[in-house]
Amino acid sequence: MRTPAVSLFVGSLAGGGAERTMLLLAGRLAAAGHAVDLVLARAEGAFRDAVPDGVRLIDLGAPRMLAAVPRLARYLRAERPAALLATTDAANLAALLARRLSGVPLRLVIRQSEAVSPSLAGAGRRRDRWRLPPMRWLYPQADAVVAISSGVADDLAARVGLRRDAVTVIHNPVDVDRVRALAALPAAHPWLSDGGPPVVLGVGRLVRQKDFPTLLRAVAELRRSARLLILGEGPERGALTALASGLGLSGAVDLPGFSANPFAAMARSAVFALSSRWEGFGNVLVEALACGCPVVSADCPSGPAEILGQGRWGTLVPPGDAAALAAALEAALADPGDPAARRTRADAFAPDRAVARYAAVLGLPPPSQSCR
Repeated sequence: MRTPAVSLFVGSLAGGGAERTMLLLAGRLAAAGHAVDLVLARAEGAFRDAVPDGVRLIDLGAPRMLAAVPRLARYLRAERPAALLATTDAANLAALLARRLSGVPLRLVIRQSEAVSPSLAGAGRRRDRWRLPPMRWLYPQADAVVAISSGVADDLAARVGLRRDAVTVIHNPVDVDRVRALAALPAAHPWLSDGGPPVVLGVGRLVRQKDFPTLLRAVAELRRSARLLILGEGPERGALTALASGLGLSGAVDLPGFSANPFAAMARSAVFALSSRWEGFGNVLVEALACGCPVVSADCPSGPAEILGQGRWGTLVPPGDAAALAAALEAALADPGDPAARRTRADAFAPDRAVARYAAVLGLPPPSQSCR
């Protein structure tokens, strides 16, 4: 029977940063000689066909995360991996419960991919009401807790009651070589090659967190002609389209949907804008820097300031401030700065160091000793 050295557990392969990071970790650990299982509550999502070679995909077929707990416990009893890495709040809680239910003495590491409550309004507070009590009970039972930024670690310690020195910060690994290779491919959108007005680029799910309304209002305030391209899909599409029309931007804004290769657009856009209310880290900022694209970002909790060196490698503006965002976009369009410096900054997040740190925190043996 094949015994995986490590299992990685996440809800699905939806097109988000947590899922992309788990795929990268799985592939790099497998390439280093570890046996790796990628365990999904549901084998669905935009990255479903992106599972790396050498990684075994396990589909628990659970309709919801709570239903995944007994199925994950059965998997752990059957396969008995040496270590399990989970990510996202719900998957972390499910993994902790499943280990208790299974009785398997594996090493369990949970990865916190966003701040528990970075002063969120509305939905964030409602979510806290159900998730904080089980997090306070179960999170201390993990063998190790990883946060993807110092801001996430600080928030986790304060809200969940963990000691701050018990939380290890490992910035997300970003495969900058892959990003640059894909960036060199032709860009699908005509605005990126038609010689027209400069393109401001946004990338992310069309959800409240990303605060694309502020980005739309900022583009409407620009004194120069520019076009806004937002790559992503989500429930706010209709509202964003209506807002663009109301702002008189219908011909200058396009929302073509999810893109498996946003990097070709990053390499050809005049400026990349992140308008989020909050982020755990902000992989897209590193990806834009890797492409040499000028970056303007909301200084939201928790990752952008860490990535951009408090403004050294990109401009930070207050979240939700359309006027400040518009002024920063104007400045970036007028003076794009040094793309080589941005590429060098992105190299600091290349995978090797982060993957080595994950391997160490998981207690994995050196590659030559891993089991296959």
